[in-house]
Amino acid sequence: MNMTMDRFILAIAGTFITASVALSHFHSPYWLFFTAFVGANLLQASFIGWCPMVTMLRKAGVKNGIAFD
Repeated sequence: MNMTMDRFILAIAGTFITASVALSHFHSPYWLFFTAFVGANLLQASFIGWCPMVTMLRKAGVKNGIAFD
């Protein structure tokens, strides 16, 4: 499987959301603020077409997918 920018973004966002929900359940409900932060970034990226994680992944040499050309 070829990991492009789009797949990395989905994998990272899914991991962050799942981890923060688990942490809010087992540790502190304040972790839900991190869930909201990730969701807000996904929402703004859908309108603007830019995501902070894309900048970091580009510097790491990940090739573009379809969504973040």
